Amino acid sequence: MLDTLRRVETPEGVELSLPVAGPVVRARAWFYDLILKTVVLWFAAAVAPLFGQAGLALYLLLIFLLTWLYPVVFEVLYAGATPGKRLAGLRVVHDDGMPVGWSASMIRSIVGFVDMLPFGYTIGLIASLFSVDFKRLGDLAAGTVVIYSTPAREALPTIQLTPTRPPFPLQIEEQRGVVEFALRSGRLTRERQRELASIASPLVPTGQDAVKQLLAQARWIAGDR
Repeated sequence: MLDTLRRVETPEGVELSLPVAGPVVRARAWFYDLILKTVVLWFAAAVAPLFGQAGLALYLLLIFLLTWLYPVVFEVLYAGATPGKRLAGLRVVHDDGMPVGWSASMIRSIVGFVDMLPFGYTIGLIASLFSVDFKRLGDLAAGTVVIYSTPAREALPTIQLTPTRPPFPLQIEEQRGVVEFALRSGRLTRERQRELASIASPLVPTGQDAVKQLLAQARWIAGDR
């Protein structure tokens, strides 16, 4: 599915659509959290020597808390989102769309150390690329998924686009993919639109808005010429 919507049905028979987040936006959220934790540790490292051995002990305790409990506390108490995820418009939920709990979040945190091996979340990235829901090992173990928390917006609601012929002939499946992207784009966040449009980079001239170009080409393919 082009928009990677995960559809789940609640026990009450209500179908939910969960917009799954890809590795690019998840990496951005992780980077935001890394910056925040680094600033906190820098400040603590500057203050700790003032308190001697007690300061060192508190500094080591802070490292432990930021490493193990930082994601757990925020994900459980703040709607599934660490500060970094909140800035990136993401949150963690169970596979059925329910809010993440203590045990699942702790499992994500513990297995996350395997995802980080050998460096920079290499294993986690590889695992997510082989998962239809972009799950790293921590998500697979905990039964969780990372989704967009921001509501989907209409794509380019006020912009008139001139139908544009694709730069080269497309196979039927490729044409269908472009049209499907246009049909579903209104249910996607702008970040997800750009992420998906980047996959079709050969269709878009360098330096141009990939989303607008694909929407214009979809109109041409659909016969609006």
